[in-house]
Amino acid sequence: MHVTTEVWLITITAMVVLLGVDLLYIGRRPHEPSMKEAGVAIAAFSALAVVFGMGVWYIWGGRYAGEFFAGWLTEYSLSVDNLFIFVLIMANLRVPRQLQQYALMVGIILALIFRGIFIGLGAAAIEAFSWIFFLFGAFLIYTAIKLYLDYRKPDDEEDLTENAVMRWVRHTFPATEEFHGTKLQVKVDGKRLITPMLFVIVALGTTDLLFALDSIPAIYGLTQEPFLVFTANVFALMGLRQLYFLIGGLLERLIYLSVGLSVILAFIGVKLVLHAFHEYGVDHALGFDAEIPIWLSLLVIIGTLTVTTIASLVVARRRSIAANS
Repeated sequence: MHVTTEVWLITITAMVVLLGVDLLYIGRRPHEPSMKEAGVAIAAFSALAVVFGMGVWYIWGGRYAGEFFAGWLTEYSLSVDNLFIFVLIMANLRVPRQLQQYALMVGIILALIFRGIFIGLGAAAIEAFSWIFFLFGAFLIYTAIKLYLDYRKPDDEEDLTENAVMRWVRHTFPATEEFHGTKLQVKVDGKRLITPMLFVIVALGTTDLLFALDSIPAIYGLTQEPFLVFTANVFALMGLRQLYFLIGGLLERLIYLSVGLSVILAFIGVKLVLHAFHEYGVDHALGFDAEIPIWLSLLVIIGTLTVTTIASLVVARRRSIAANS
């Protein structure tokens, strides 16, 4: 897949403009979006992703379009799972509803920065070392197992608002007790103090860094094209903050989402290990082709997400009926 410098620049510029306008709009009028506003935004961003994928199909062919859609769906699913953590952070830090949209937008921009760095490092590592696929595959399989075990032990949740960076910020900088809109620092009695909004941004940023460690190996298991990796990640993050407000309590009803994601990550991990065998010619030496076609990957991802979503909603409904009876 050959992507010219001009295409890269046009794509990055268009996405920066979209996010920039969005951030400017929120910065001037921080508020809790209505259901209609959130729904329209999510539909628009999803439509843009589909149009972009069809453009990839038209220019570079069905294989790369399939890789983009598989990557986008996987990254979007991981992002939805991350909303659980965002909900916990907002609740623990008592962020007012009208300010949560601004905090989420800044968190998403930090996520894009971190993922951009990891995309570059991942591309360089893949170019230099074929064995990196073994490492990526093993890491994803480990992550899948850990995700499933965490699902089995929901009471052991750790407080992600209390990590080393957060503790350092709390002990280093004096802060106000209350929020001052979207300001990160204010002057009180001649002293410059940080606000709780800075704590929120730090908490979201540090968790975004951890999320990037999972998402980048996952998408490199579906495509090794940096252009598709980057665009799939950006489209997966677009509309995420509106989704946060739109689905609200639905997050708590997606009880099997972590199980579905663990299956997807394990599948991609195995796919990466098989790809590594293919790179070293082990599969051909044994008389078989270890490469998993992208259509099968797309089928597994869509099928797993569909089954886990339907199962989650059905079981959540039954539990609700049983609780009210």
